[in-house]
Parts: sequence; structure tokens; C-alpha cells
Amino acid sequence: MAHKVAVIGTGYVGLVTGACLADVGNDVLCIDVDPEKIERMKRGEVPIYEPGLDVVLHRTLREGRIRFSLDLKVAVQDCEFLMFCLPTPPGKDGQADLEMVITAAHRVAELLNELDINEPRIVVNKSTVPVGTAALVQSIFDRVAPSRTVHVVSNPEFLREGFAVEDFMRPDRIVVGTSSPLAAGLMENLYRPFTDRGATLLIFDEKSSEVTKYAANSFLATKISFMNDLSEYCEAVGADIENIRVGIGIDPRIGSRFLQAGIGYGGSCFPKDVKAIIHAASQAGTPLEVIQAAKIVNDHQVRRFTGRVVARFDGDMAGKRVALWGLAFKPDTDDVREAPSFVIIDRLLSEGAEVVAFDPEARATAQRVIGDRVTYADDAYSALQGADVLVIATEWQEFRDPDFTRMRTQLAAPIIFDGRNIYDPQQMGERGFEYHSVGRGSTYPKG
Repeated sequence: MAHKVAVIGTGYVGLVTGACLADVGNDVLCIDVDPEKIERMKRGEVPIYEPGLDVVLHRTLREGRIRFSLDLKVAVQDCEFLMFCLPTPPGKDGQADLEMVITAAHRVAELLNELDINEPRIVVNKSTVPVGTAALVQSIFDRVAPSRTVHVVSNPEFLREGFAVEDFMRPDRIVVGTSSPLAAGLMENLYRPFTDRGATLLIFDEKSSEVTKYAANSFLATKISFMNDLSEYCEAVGADIENIRVGIGIDPRIGSRFLQAGIGYGGSCFPKDVKAIIHAASQAGTPLEVIQAAKIVNDHQVRRFTGRVVARFDGDMAGKRVALWGLAFKPDTDDVREAPSFVIIDRLLSEGAEVVAFDPEARATAQRVIGDRVTYADDAYSALQGADVLVIATEWQEFRDPDFTRMRTQLAAPIIFDGRNIYDPQQMGERGFEYHSVGRGSTYPKG
């Protein structure tokens, strides 16, 4: 059965949610406040880089199952599901800022009254929000529109950037938080195309649903930080973190994912969610010491790695030219939020170095954040021209199997600091490079 769904907010989560729900047969109306963005999406232009999203958007536009509008009134009038996919950025203390969610709730409640809507509306929080937000939003509707039937549901997303379409279409679980049997039944119907294909639907209370999202991201962040913490020890004693990753990852109790040592996590989810749950737990008087430690390790890791680059040049980076491969916080996205590359850039520039950066997709988004503080190369090899060292910050696929002979020719010195461990140290020495990575011994040119 097709449903009428409004997606309020067409950022990363909102656009993926809208396009994928339309792709399984729903009538989806996406709402945003940015006229230029709405017009672009009407033309089938995807304002973010996410593999496969353009295909889904073009198909659903062609088949008339997705529309874009600035008019929230139409959404409230026509749609039984109103999905909030709004930003909840961290404040200075790490607490999630709910201003946009609260503003949207007030406006929807006012429109319900203005339009005299008597049919039930299911308001779905897909934004990552602190525990108690569903109750807060419900209280707004109960106060502003007491005669209307509104059920507020928590429905956190678990999308990986670079795999978001795949994750939405074939989820391992769908978490719904609601104490309303009506809302639970409607959400079950909405997600039936996915559960029929094997996805597990979990119906929780609202608060458990909200905490589940923070807990999932914090646990994965902790796995990353655990390996990064261990990597420093491995470097000190001469062990190889990659061997250890394989050795412990094969244990099904641990699992192999999120065990790659590197320069730390970034992006729109892990840093924000870790800060938010640390703040919320502190406010509740139950500090989460393991998660606090994970954040401390993550913040330290990229600084430690960059410090090794500076130390390699005896603390004198003045006038040195550094090639930087990768600006996005991870491959297959143009997202640079909380990207470790920016920490590296800040330190190297402060030491007097010149940075020439290349990223296959994130140049425009990076330039909006850091401007022209670095030089942007048009391809990976031109970034190397005359560079004293190459620093790898993002493990894009095209960096994994380059022309090493060409690299060595274009670099002024064949020195590589690999923050993502994408090459084999022994092979790099045989290829004539001085090679430094994370949690593994350094190698030097043979002969």
C-alpha cells in the first residue's frame, strides 16, 4: 500500500529518505526552505555526492513519485507521515541543538489548526536527537494543537555515507520508538517493503529508540579509537596493527568492521553523536567514561600523526611543500564535516608549510569551509609535483593502486605519511619510498 509521506528537510538524510521511500512506491513530497536547492532537485540534480542516489532520484522523478516544494502547508494538508530530517548541530558544550526541530513542530501544529486537519498525522523524528525529544515534540502538539490527533515517533537512521542508498533499501534493522499502537501499525505498513525482504523491525519505547542511535555510533567510534590507541603501542614495540586487526577481527564476538587504525573518525555523525551523549550523560549524573576516552583518543590520534610529519623534518616545515591526498572525512562522499584532513592542514600551515590538496569529490565542499588556505590540485599526480612529502588522509579507491613510478618522479622527495594504511610497508620500501603509516613500522628505500 502506498503512503503519502512528507520529508521536511532535504539534507543528506532527508534526500536519501525521500528518494528511497518513493522508490518503493510511496508518494513523497520533500520540503525545504532553500529555493535554489528545490529547483535543482526538481531538475534531478543531487546537491550531495552519494553513489547511486542520482539514479534513484531520476527514476522517481520520471515516474512522478517524488516532488519538491517550499510549501510546508501542502505537506501538512496532504501527507499522513511528516518526517523531520532536520539538522541538530552540536553546541559549544556538545549538546544537540534542537532549534530547527522545535520550530518545525510549532509550525506544523499551527498549520494543523489553520487547515482544520482531523485525520491522524504521524510525525517522525529521523533527525538524531537526545533522549526525551519525542516527548518534547509531542508536548508541543498537545499544547498548540490539542484537538488534533498527532503521534510523534522516533525513527533514527543508520545510514553510512557512501552506502546510504544501499543501507536504506536493505537495512539490517529498522528502529521505531512509539507508545502508540496506531503509530506502530502505520510504521509497520510504511516499512513493509523492507521487512518483506528480510529487514528486522524493532518497536521500542521512544526513549530507548533515541538512545539506540547514540549508542550505536558511540560504540563504533569506540572500536575505532580502541585500535588507534593500540596503534601507538604497536609503533613503540614494533608490532603490526594490521596483523592484530586480522587476529582479533576473526573472533565473531569482536567482528572485523571498524577495526582499521588510522587518523580517526570524522563526518556528520560520530563526532556530533559522541559529544551529544557525553553531554547528556553528564547532565544525568552518569558520565560515560569509556565514550569520553574514545573521544580523547580520537582527538589525539590525528594530532599525533601530524606531529610525526613535523618531526620527520626536525620541526622545521617552513617552506616545505606538502601534497595532501584526501579532504573528505571518508571515501565515497564529499562530506568534510569534522574531517581529520582539516586538523592536518591547520597544523602544517601553522608550521609554515604550503599544502597542495586533491580530493576526487570534496574540493568544492572543502573550499566552502577553508577557502583558499590551500592550493587545490586538479588530479592526484599534479598535487605531487615538487612536494617534499605526501600525506594521505582519505582512502579513496583511486589512491590504492597508483602509478608508483610516476609518484616517485614527481615528488621532490619520495616520502609518504599514510594515515589510512592503504599500502604494504615492505613493498613501499622496495618501490623506493620512505613510508610511514599508523601502528606499523616505517620502511625506507632499498639499497
